[in-house]
Amino acid sequence: MIKALRRPLLLGTGWLCIGLGVIGIIMPLFPTTPFLLVAVWAFSRSSPEMAERIRSHRLAGKFVRDWEDAGVIPRGAKVFAVAMMTAMFGYLHFGTSGPAWLEIGTALVMAAVAGFVLSRPSRRAS
Repeated sequence: MIKALRRPLLLGTGWLCIGLGVIGIIMPLFPTTPFLLVAVWAFSRSSPEMAERIRSHRLAGKFVRDWEDAGVIPRGAKVFAVAMMTAMFGYLHFGTSGPAWLEIGTALVMAAVAGFVLSRPSRRAS
């Protein structure tokens, strides 16, 4: 039964992530690329043709291929990601009255994510 549901669930996940990625193109501050990466992952296991369509897309394809093939995050995306995390933490700290444990936990998670993002290469090795 699980095997029978696997392909439809992966296809559904892929299409849901495509939809969320499209919303990310339209809405400021809503990410696009992470959803496309999940969509490619889901489609590669359920519909390789769709995965290849995303990988060869004229606008998004390069970023998806760079990530999949070499773990590359462009410098501008790194700066934007870290700046947004910093701004959101600033809002949490100065704009809300959350408990200290929430602020500390959020800061630790954001620092770990920022460390990971910054540790990735900015371009493919020559």
